[in-house]
Amino acid sequence: MAALDGLVAVVTGAGSVGPGVGNGRAAAIRLAEEGARVALLDMESSVEDTLDMIQQRGGEAAVFRCDVTDAEMVEQVVAATVAHFGRLDILFNNVGIAGPPGTVVDVDLEAWRRCLDVNLTSMVLTSRACIPRMRKAGAGSIINMSSLAGLRGGHAAVAYATTKGAVISLTQAMASQHGRESIRVNAVAPGLVYTPMVSTKSGVDEATRALRASLNVLGTEGTAWDVAEAVLYLADPRSRWVTGVVLPVDAGAAMHSEAIEVSVTEAGATRGGRAAGAR
Repeated sequence: MAALDGLVAVVTGAGSVGPGVGNGRAAAIRLAEEGARVALLDMESSVEDTLDMIQQRGGEAAVFRCDVTDAEMVEQVVAATVAHFGRLDILFNNVGIAGPPGTVVDVDLEAWRRCLDVNLTSMVLTSRACIPRMRKAGAGSIINMSSLAGLRGGHAAVAYATTKGAVISLTQAMASQHGRESIRVNAVAPGLVYTPMVSTKSGVDEATRALRASLNVLGTEGTAWDVAEAVLYLADPRSRWVTGVVLPVDAGAAMHSEAIEVSVTEAGATRGGRAAGAR
């Protein structure tokens, strides 16, 4: 019997911005491999590839097109997920964007608000739709995507760093408020992981990848599969006594302040003006 047999998971940003496997796709695949039936939320057509990958591995999933910054659409999609699968147990809030560059002095305020909407408010919208369904299921696990930039100062983009730090506070507040309902809430904080979102950025060559790998204590490059294993651990009922935790997945990079300066290259991207797949 697989660890997640009988459970239903929602993964936001389950597609990919380029060829390969990003954090949302990897997590969705691993959750399905462990027996969960997975609702794949994204606005991009690449989410269909994630569905194909899961089905090729013998898993069960369904695609739901959803802009997670739209409260009404989120509620409709979560209701459709429960209607399709019969229950809801796990939520992985993966969607995120890089947001605008700059400091508080010169950041574009419209882009700042957009970054807050996608990286933070979307988690509120999905959680408020999912938590009542988790109550009916008797328990639940929510995993929010933070970042190394949320753990340490020094990030070049104030909007991105602010939202990822706020995700940590949101996670801990939710864990405290919903723990007595048997709903656990945790966060993962990836370091300089190499994903399609990074590979599509200009200037990310082999030398840059080597530099990024050198900024952690293991001296190796992480992938989306490393992040997915952390998500899987927190989703698994066997982590039943773990809540309010921020789990770094960074090969010790948080101990190196230099890692923060280049971590903007691992951030997300806004596609088509909507909140799409993250990382």
